[in-house]
Amino acid sequence: MKYTVSVLVENHAGVLARIAGLFARRGFNIDSLAVGATNDPTISRITIVADGDEHTAQQLEKQLNKLVDTIKVRTLSADELLARELHLIKINAAPAQRNEVLTVCEVMGAKIVDMTPTTMTLEISDSPEHIQRFNSLIEGYGIREVVSTGTIAIQKGALTIK
Repeated sequence: MKYTVSVLVENHAGVLARIAGLFARRGFNIDSLAVGATNDPTISRITIVADGDEHTAQQLEKQLNKLVDTIKVRTLSADELLARELHLIKINAAPAQRNEVLTVCEVMGAKIVDMTPTTMTLEISDSPEHIQRFNSLIEGYGIREVVSTGTIAIQKGALTIK
């Protein structure tokens, strides 16, 4: 099962390395890792998506809380979070195929951000599941390259992890 962990940390050099080291020492694989500023420039939010069981998730949360620069750790369940990723996808697209690709982009909420005589580069930002559906629709054109951010997530509703 995938777990999404949101970690507020002090914005200092080396914090991300300590957190990644914690995962490595315990043999956990990180599926996605995103770090960004918060509304407070002294605090960063790290969003980690990892695979494991409930016991593993609890142990990671306890270990993350022990790190000096950690302010708050929260494991977010799938039903209480909003998650987004950004993907840039370069596909093969001859001029005759471009109208088809444009239609798929319009329906799925993607944008065309670059075009050459033989390729199109598409941008989509949405939930991981939506992006997976989009990729399955365009893979028939021939995906040449994909670049993606890690998952970012925030808790639904009025509650915050702060």
